[in-house]
Amino acid sequence: MTSEPGVPVPGTSRETAPTRLVLLDEPFERKDLTALRQAVAAHGDRTGLPPERVADLVLIASELASNAVRHGGGHGRLRLWTTDTTASCQVTDDGPGMPATYQLPQQSPDLATAGGRGLWLVLYFSDTITVEHADGSGVSVTATMNLPSPDTI
Repeated sequence: MTSEPGVPVPGTSRETAPTRLVLLDEPFERKDLTALRQAVAAHGDRTGLPPERVADLVLIASELASNAVRHGGGHGRLRLWTTDTTASCQVTDDGPGMPATYQLPQQSPDLATAGGRGLWLVLYFSDTITVEHADGSGVSVTATMNLPSPDTI
């Protein structure tokens, strides 16, 4: 696994254009999932999240990457970045995409149901989530966590 050390890049919002500090930008496939989790954990301290939230970030990254492998063509790309107020994890794949009628789970699936917990866990542990998909050309899921304000540290 390789990554470029914190490279500042312009943000995507035209209104506020926050500076993003890219911590990790890695392609992955099934064999890389363990190393990818370790890389997210290693960069987690650089996000500004408290330790318990870094563990949540690793879980989020793991679930999103596993979903990309399972449902998105067997591989994907993980990006981890921060702004002054957030830490974000984005996973993209080039699989078939989600059905147009797909609804993000609002509660944990029944325990008797096999699977279906990955996105629910991502929703539960992140502060916001965005899902972008185009017909048959993959999915991009971004989970964002708010950083603690300086006066609460």
